[in-house]
Amino acid sequence: MTLETAKELLAKYHQEHVLQYYHTLSDTEKAALLEQIEETDFSVTEQITAGKGEQARGVITPIQAMTLSEISENAENFTETGLEAIRAGKVAAVLLAGGMGTRLGSDNPKGMYDIGITKPVYIFERIIRNLFDVVDQAGTWIHLFVMTSDKNHEATTSFFEQQKYFGYNPEYIHFFRQEMAPAATYEGRVYMESKSRIATSPNGNGGWFASLKRAGLLSLIHDAGIEWLNVFAVDNVLQRIADPCFIGATLSRKCKVGAKVVRKADPDEKVGVMCLEDGRPSIVEYYEQTEQLRNTRNADGEPAYNFGVILNYLFHEKSLEEICDTALPLHVVEKKIPYMNEAGEFIKPEEPNGCKFESLILDMIHLLDTCLPYEVVREKEFAPVKNKTGIDSVESARALLQQNGYTL
Repeated sequence: MTLETAKELLAKYHQEHVLQYYHTLSDTEKAALLEQIEETDFSVTEQITAGKGEQARGVITPIQAMTLSEISENAENFTETGLEAIRAGKVAAVLLAGGMGTRLGSDNPKGMYDIGITKPVYIFERIIRNLFDVVDQAGTWIHLFVMTSDKNHEATTSFFEQQKYFGYNPEYIHFFRQEMAPAATYEGRVYMESKSRIATSPNGNGGWFASLKRAGLLSLIHDAGIEWLNVFAVDNVLQRIADPCFIGATLSRKCKVGAKVVRKADPDEKVGVMCLEDGRPSIVEYYEQTEQLRNTRNADGEPAYNFGVILNYLFHEKSLEEICDTALPLHVVEKKIPYMNEAGEFIKPEEPNGCKFESLILDMIHLLDTCLPYEVVREKEFAPVKNKTGIDSVESARALLQQNGYTL
């Protein structure tokens, strides 16, 4: 991109201030800024200036989940079906690890956080060990795609190298960067992180497949014969990855996506729940759950919307390719955005000061026509590390790991 074409692009979206300090930059900084301008989708800021709100929800109805009792009755057949798919190379895993450990008091990628007590136990290490359970069971390596972000890519890849990939075969680990979106003021003016860099943030967990495709990894997926992608978040240290029983159940039900779910701990738990929306699978976020939804009962007298998602999904890869060019809804989220002020000073705000733009994985699920909510035991598969103390914290995750026999 030339300086002139950059000016034209910025003028189109009223973001001319991005080049305010261009004449003071080194040649390297100028080239980097022009490259960032070319790669940035400034159209997202129109979501603010046009005053667009979240899209209205469709008709919400309950979805049938596969419960623990049904899974137990069919576990042997499901597991064998899943193992056959894994041994045939049809299953890969995708780790969403673009976030930082800021809420844990760390400046490193969240996966580098040490949750050990008597020895170092890193979140990344715990995830690889969980994957090893299935690798050992199946007797074959499983491809692992690790999504990083601009903010943590170098640190993440260096850490894996330093740790010798925690014993995993590095030929089966593939890193790719998540696409970024600009961060803006409430008026839609993009923030600058420095004189030579626009303030950006990862574009939400719904951007993972588009980012993987953009990184050129679809050719590897096709060549390897991979048909299913198990996508999961970095912060759940107890989750089972490429779980043969889960895979087998999803295949047996001929669904395009499977979603691991847990029963809600209480009606007000802040977790999205599986449902149907206009007859298609969907997720209702906790802040969208009305009193009526929380009180709706099924034929057995149990809560109809009682299965919360834990961000562990099994997607049919070909189905994702069919929908990948469909524009996902863009969610505008208020955040605290570090920025450079008019005086050229770097500011870290204490309160939300603008908007970030995210696409969500739940919108990908809604584009597919079949989904299997698959119940797992919360205490055995759900130990999220989101906070330093309290609920869903380092403390609670450590307790659950120890409860499940892991030495920390």
